[in-house]
Amino acid sequence: MAILTDAKARSITLESGVIAHGGVTGLTLHPSNTKGSGKWVLRYVSPVTQKRRNAGLGSYPEVSISRAAKAALEMRSQIEQGIDPLTEKAKITKIQKTPSFEDASRALHAELLPSWKNEKHGQQWINTLEQYVFPQIGEMLLDQIQPRHIADTLRPIWLEIPETAGRVKQRIHAVMAWGWAHEYCPSNPVDVVQHLLPPQPNKSIRTTHQPAMHWEEIPNFIREHLREFEQYDVTRPMLEFLILTAARSGEVRGMTWSEVDFVKKIWTVPAERMKAKILHRVPLSERGLEILKSQVGLHKELVFPSPRKQVELSDMVLTSFLRRTKAKSDTPGRLATAHGFRSSFRDWCSVKGYARDLAERSLAHTIQNRVEAAYHRTDLLDQRRVLMDAWEAFCCSI
Repeated sequence: MAILTDAKARSITLESGVIAHGGVTGLTLHPSNTKGSGKWVLRYVSPVTQKRRNAGLGSYPEVSISRAAKAALEMRSQIEQGIDPLTEKAKITKIQKTPSFEDASRALHAELLPSWKNEKHGQQWINTLEQYVFPQIGEMLLDQIQPRHIADTLRPIWLEIPETAGRVKQRIHAVMAWGWAHEYCPSNPVDVVQHLLPPQPNKSIRTTHQPAMHWEEIPNFIREHLREFEQYDVTRPMLEFLILTAARSGEVRGMTWSEVDFVKKIWTVPAERMKAKILHRVPLSERGLEILKSQVGLHKELVFPSPRKQVELSDMVLTSFLRRTKAKSDTPGRLATAHGFRSSFRDWCSVKGYARDLAERSLAHTIQNRVEAAYHRTDLLDQRRVLMDAWEAFCCSI
């Protein structure tokens, strides 16, 4: 059979009917409504199902005779190897369609963002995934992610910072559920990941037994690891400020310039940023003020911003620093945590004979006794200033 020429192809009409290519078995040109145009079709028997199939190869003249022949020969080669070309093409199309975990996360984040009243929560939602998840599985396609991949991602923080790990797990679950709903993955691997991870300690144990540095070690730790830092180093001054104020990590990381009164030497943390949802005033010592002044100019709102992204830092920043410096704790086999410095401060208060009420109010702990809380309405700011100045004097004593 003679091979189809352009002259004959340009003359194809509905009346002339289908024209065989002549050089490739099963390759034909089917006419369209317009003279000289048509569609390429390769007819073949599937080596898998043994059924006849028609594979479209594009339109003529957009797809030339030679290009159609080349594509058809490649398909014929697949058929000889026992591969059904259309089935293989469908698999490739599905892979190309399935998003990576990072792309899916950002798509879901964009959908959820308008529903969150707290803009900061929306930022934290994606920040935790950027910090803990994207470096591990961000580039993986959703249908490739298995429970072991999720477990390997969570394991480094699962016991060290369990509350954060729990939030990260919830967000991974939300992304994979979104993928399952869009038919990008057959199931949600997070549903069974608990079988690959050790049990976390219950919340009461986590609250009362945070690995803490012994209070006598703190002055030496500050001198060796926190006093020398570059101009744009935020981690060291932030950690020293956290120690001096006995504040929670989230309160310091989210601290804004509008909360600081340099004249009255007070840092006022608004209720919405406090764990107990009660406004908390922190008396600032001289060293604390000195640290704040060293941060002026880094960000118009945040006191301790991420140097690169200019957003609130992740709590993993302090954890990573304490790991790098091998900060010892009073818990065998574990390093000190940022939250543990609050326990160090509380122990120091007890040893030095400071009143329990002063220490508890400095830590912004709520009064458990309702009757006592009803009558005790002052935050004892002036008395706490004396206490915090003494704490600074001890911390900076070496």
